[in-house]
Amino acid sequence: MAPRVQLEKAAWRWVETVKPEDIKLEHIELAYRIRLPACKRGTCRRNCKGNPNCLVGIGEHAWLGEIDENAFHNIDDPNSERRDKNTFVGLTNLGATCYVNTFLQVWFHNLELRRSLYQCHNSICLDNYEPQSICEHLQYLFALLQNSNRKYIDPSGLVKALGLDTGQQQDAQEFSKLFLSLLEDTLSKQKNPSLQNVIQQQFCGQFSYVTMCNQCGRSSALPSRFYELELNIQGHKNITECVTEFLKEEKLEGDNRYFCECCQSKQNATRRIRLHSLPPTLNLQLMRFVFDRQTGHKKKLNTFISFPEQLDMGPFLEGKQGIYQKCVYELSAVLIHRGISAYSGHYIAHVKDARTGDWYKFNDEEIEKMEGKKLQLGIEEDIAETVKSQTRKPKCSKGYHCSRNAYMLVYKVQEEESLDPSRTNVEVPAFLQRLVDQDNHKFEEWCNEMADMRKQSVDKGKAKHEEVKELYELLPARDGEQYEFIPLDWLKKWLDDSTATKEIDCSLFLCSHGKLHPDKVGDSKRVSLQAAQLLYERYGGGPRLDASSLCRECVGQRCRVLRLKNQLNEDFKEVSNLVKRTLSGEGYWVGKASLRSWRQLALEQLEEDEHETKHSNGQTNGQGPHTNNIKEGTEEEMKTFNEDIVCSHGGLSILETERKLVSSDVWTKLREYFPKAPEFTENQEPCQQCLTLEQEEKDNEAVSKMMALDQKNQLLNLFHEKNRPTLTKWPQGTDVLYIVPLFFVDEWRKFIRRPTKSSPVSNVGNTLLLCPHGGFMFTYDSLINGDAQHVALLWPNEWDVISRLFIVDQPISLHCFRQTTPTGSTTQYTTQPDLCWECRESFLFQQQRDLREYTQATIYIRKVIEDKRMVKEAAPELNASSSEAEEDKDEHPKMDGEKDPDFSQLGGIRRSTRHRKLRGEKALIVSANQTLKELKIQIMHAFSVAPFDQNLSIDGKSLTDDLATLGSLGVIPESIICLKADEPIADYAAMDDVYQVRMPEEGFKGEHSTGLLQYL
Repeated sequence: MAPRVQLEKAAWRWVETVKPEDIKLEHIELAYRIRLPACKRGTCRRNCKGNPNCLVGIGEHAWLGEIDENAFHNIDDPNSERRDKNTFVGLTNLGATCYVNTFLQVWFHNLELRRSLYQCHNSICLDNYEPQSICEHLQYLFALLQNSNRKYIDPSGLVKALGLDTGQQQDAQEFSKLFLSLLEDTLSKQKNPSLQNVIQQQFCGQFSYVTMCNQCGRSSALPSRFYELELNIQGHKNITECVTEFLKEEKLEGDNRYFCECCQSKQNATRRIRLHSLPPTLNLQLMRFVFDRQTGHKKKLNTFISFPEQLDMGPFLEGKQGIYQKCVYELSAVLIHRGISAYSGHYIAHVKDARTGDWYKFNDEEIEKMEGKKLQLGIEEDIAETVKSQTRKPKCSKGYHCSRNAYMLVYKVQEEESLDPSRTNVEVPAFLQRLVDQDNHKFEEWCNEMADMRKQSVDKGKAKHEEVKELYELLPARDGEQYEFIPLDWLKKWLDDSTATKEIDCSLFLCSHGKLHPDKVGDSKRVSLQAAQLLYERYGGGPRLDASSLCRECVGQRCRVLRLKNQLNEDFKEVSNLVKRTLSGEGYWVGKASLRSWRQLALEQLEEDEHETKHSNGQTNGQGPHTNNIKEGTEEEMKTFNEDIVCSHGGLSILETERKLVSSDVWTKLREYFPKAPEFTENQEPCQQCLTLEQEEKDNEAVSKMMALDQKNQLLNLFHEKNRPTLTKWPQGTDVLYIVPLFFVDEWRKFIRRPTKSSPVSNVGNTLLLCPHGGFMFTYDSLINGDAQHVALLWPNEWDVISRLFIVDQPISLHCFRQTTPTGSTTQYTTQPDLCWECRESFLFQQQRDLREYTQATIYIRKVIEDKRMVKEAAPELNASSSEAEEDKDEHPKMDGEKDPDFSQLGGIRRSTRHRKLRGEKALIVSANQTLKELKIQIMHAFSVAPFDQNLSIDGKSLTDDLATLGSLGVIPESIICLKADEPIADYAAMDDVYQVRMPEEGFKGEHSTGLLQYL
């Protein structure tokens, strides 16, 4: 089938030979494309919108033929959520809680820990028991992981009890420490003695810090406990090297010398860690996340570390306890961080099943069993390949593994193979099993509900399938049979099973005559009367559109418009030739702008008429047609021809240069296209009202010119700004000066320069310079220091002229009194009206307050190397800043109740435009309530200087209080803060602590480890 545009042109091609009055039924059917042949299946790739008889490609292909019943629903098989036999249960990732899920799986597989946790019974276990505390939530979570029927469970109860932010990824290693500390304190409060020391018995080892004096040889030991060994991996290849460095000697020399109690003085010494005992479960933390001084951020070390499946810790133990203790450990878990950034990525865990010896990968909801009872890190080692320094994975010996993403290794002491089977079986207590059974019951109900919904959807789909197969065969309307029109969109939705079928709505297809609009034929389909009857019976709707709904009026109007559009070009050439001829006989006035663009106007008028016969989307019967605007580039925007010579009173315009006299032949031709255009004959008189107004305007301009000339001659020096009084040196010969707003003088000068274009000034407006109490708002000193920019000073004789020519609401004068005393002469200045001290002080207070309560203001940070350079380069800028601040103090706010825009800039803080940035200086955006600590973080990112290496000062005053706000420290907009950077230090721990300011890695409920136990 031809494209839609070609079909539309073919539908109206007959208008070239048929006049509107000669239209017959066959022409109407051509316009509505009734006789177009229907498309057959397989001939159209998509539906032919221009053909109302094409019923192919509207969605029927999905229903014709056999259909798999799974296509009738989008509900997954609920059994896919069911836990498989002999598998473990996963944990849902709540956003950024994958690090929590990995530790929970590792602790769950610690059978001794799980068994002990189950034995922590509540004093009261009611039938409606619900977990409340963190320990209770952990019990319930472990019970679900053990006996739940679900493939994965939701840990939100425990996460909420811990107060963790599910959208922020915390430090995983810090979380492990805090949580074990929480469990230790919880179990220590149990009445059962066997439970009180479970954490110590499972995870706690002992070592001591041994310090030996080099002078006297005396050694002292400080015993300590550990729950995990934190191993530095930088520069090492395997775990043995990491542990060796952890235990190596450290020299205490220089400022770090050791105070020997035997020598009673500081001496050089050596210090090392002596490992005494190891726990059954040995946690090795690999310190992959370190602070980078250059960037001021934490970074991840992607160093490959080799670790064995069996680890012999015997060589590292000292003392008698090490002789009898079991020192051979087996690898039981590997925690992996996938990603190259320390602040993002994904955590997974590889855990060994203590009962079967099989390895499993726990990735939130997904759990994968490794083949052959071997640890397989697999793709986890490919994630970091995007880093710049790619290193090849070293070859690993048998029984060893290499990883660049492992950050924690869990080893368990090697046990005898002939163990009591009861030790590997952990029973869930009855009170927890009841909760698990309740959750399993809810899961089974959900599965049954989903299965019922699937069945209902399938039954509904099969019924719809039969309906479509029945009706689709009846849809085509055969020649000579009765037919109706159905909206194409409705048919598509009827065949689209994903949406509910609504009633048939044909109201948007109606023309202004209440019949089917010709332009809506392409959006509807002609179907048989029998099919339409069945569809309306089942779905309802209307109005129904049959053969009597073809609109003769719309077809006739469209025919007239199309014929005129075809004739337009020939008429344009004819009018152009007629206008050039000499006028003879009666003439008509036509606007020159209309005459220049009449073809464009005629085309738009025809399109507007055609639009009345067209149907725009969303337009209902009764709405007016859209009016096209004239294209850009025309001199005027005209909606009606010849309106450019119509005055505001409806008469002929008085501007003869804007109109042209044309012959009656030209006017007759134009009237064919613009029958409603205003008509003015050659003898038409121009508008008398416009003539009168024109004369009045000329008279007013003459009066304004005379007024301006008179005022200029009387105030000539004020106009030219010559011989003006100043306050820095009081003029001789007068003891009084008068004050008016500078805005008044500026507006008066505008009127003098262009009296016909500007309005004359009538009022001085001195009230703007007064407070609500009628007092003056400026002092003599403030006028000298900058407030004079808002006022103009007048000589007494000029004030006399001003008083005669303008309305003076309130005179304002400045008086000078000179007195001679035995000690010398003194000069005193006063104002009339007197200064209002109350409003003046209130204004100064508000101005200072504005300087301390700014937001999004600019300050400048200037990095200096030496004090001399700082003074040399920074002094001019600091002086400028200080002077500008002094000027800011004396500025005045806008008076209450005044709305004159002339003084809108009197209030607030003026921004200096004189600041020039120097080399080594950067601008920062800050707020007054921002702390100095937060500013240092901004400076760190701008200059790559760590906060503790920053020495900041402003106007020679050091800024040291990190918790103080910038406003309280005197930092105002446009301030210049000097930055002097200390030499870098090698204290990475201190640097790491400072960085916590920007990226807080907090404990549970926002507290650090010191406040953790309050949640027990």
